[in-house]
Parts: sequence; C-alpha cells; structure tokens
Amino acid sequence: MLVTLNGEQRDVTATSLSALMTELDCTGGHYAVAINYDVVPRGKWDETPVSAGDEIEILTPRQGG
Repeated sequence: MLVTLNGEQRDVTATSLSALMTELDCTGGHYAVAINYDVVPRGKWDETPVSAGDEIEILTPRQGG
C-alpha cells in the first residue's frame, strides 16, 4: 500500500506501526513517530494500524547547537 513517509510516497507492506518500523529497519535507537500529525507513543506502536494514504513522519533526535 502507498503511504507518505517523511514527505515521499512509499510502497509498504506493514499493517501496524511496529511492523513498519521493522520493515524500514528502524529498530533500536530513539524514534518519534507521527501518523497523520498525531504523535504515537512507543508503547502503542503494536496496536497502531498503518493504512493506505497515511502521512507518516519518523524523526530521530539530533545534538547540536
């Protein structure tokens, strides 16, 4: 199914947010994820569905100044 991932359309097979993160090899580390502009807490990733047309943003923290 097609989703918009960080501003670009992408074809994915995952049907849950946790499965999507695994599909994208975004395991471990620290990530913040929003689906359709709603931030999803990590504890809810297993139960959060991914649907065609969703707008998904995956962010990682950066240090700097």
